[in-house]
Amino acid sequence: MVDITHKTSTLRIATAQAIVKVSKPETIAAIEQGTVPKGDVFAMSKAAGLLGVKKTPDLLPDCHPLPIEYTGIEYTIEGLEITVLVTIKTIYKTGVEVEAMHGASVVALNMYDMLKPIDKGVEIHHIKLINKKGGKSDYKDKFRRDLKAAVIVCSDTIAEGKKEDKAGKAIITKLEQCEVDILEYVIIPDEAKIIQEKAKKYQQQGADLIIYTGGTGLSKRDVTPDALRPLLDRTIPGIEEAVRKYGQDRMPYSMLSRSVAGTIKNTLVLALPGSTNGARESMDAIFPEVLHVFRILKGARHD
Repeated sequence: MVDITHKTSTLRIATAQAIVKVSKPETIAAIEQGTVPKGDVFAMSKAAGLLGVKKTPDLLPDCHPLPIEYTGIEYTIEGLEITVLVTIKTIYKTGVEVEAMHGASVVALNMYDMLKPIDKGVEIHHIKLINKKGGKSDYKDKFRRDLKAAVIVCSDTIAEGKKEDKAGKAIITKLEQCEVDILEYVIIPDEAKIIQEKAKKYQQQGADLIIYTGGTGLSKRDVTPDALRPLLDRTIPGIEEAVRKYGQDRMPYSMLSRSVAGTIKNTLVLALPGSTNGARESMDAIFPEVLHVFRILKGARHD
């Protein structure tokens, strides 16, 4: 199956349709009057649909097992056609489109099975997805494409050339995927004065994002958060919480990180862990959704 461990759980909703067409009005009358020999068509087909939704990953090999938190099945009769709508909801890392379509298919097939003794002309039509909601596509900022970022690696050992930077490059890769231009990429030692100078410099140069990696731990040389906090006009605790929660779900030591998020005027400043995995996972935790902040700070721009 596709790896979804990097994804974040969000509310996912999908509605699918199937249309069952009978060949004579008497069939519709039998359904409505409850005289179909095999029983209550709508009730039994709903039960079959619920089972179908739950069994989706057992039958389709690439579907992830996921917690189904709501299934709604509705019927509408118009002439000789019965429209089946199946709506699925969950809070999870992947969507429920296939589960909704599978549920609608099973409902329709069970109706066919129950009606065929009294109507040899029953047909199933138009099994399709009607709509879906949730996931990255719903939360990606679609307005600004003119953002610039400065990426600053805080590390004594990397600054001295004793170690190669990978965390900063992982941050740049994610920014480029989000169509954010790189204003500058620089490596500095763990010195509070230099850290502050870089923040002031890039903010004055018009950087929309200033992202630090490194210096967020608990050693004596980890001074990035302490250097940045006095410069911030406002902190954004929700971003900090999202970064730590995402990391904590993957590695228990993430609770020791002192990641920082805040603004200097209209510039968003982030201080992320210095390990490659820590930096990459922190970016995955909040991007691209965090770019929504610029619709508030700078206003929407349609490009």
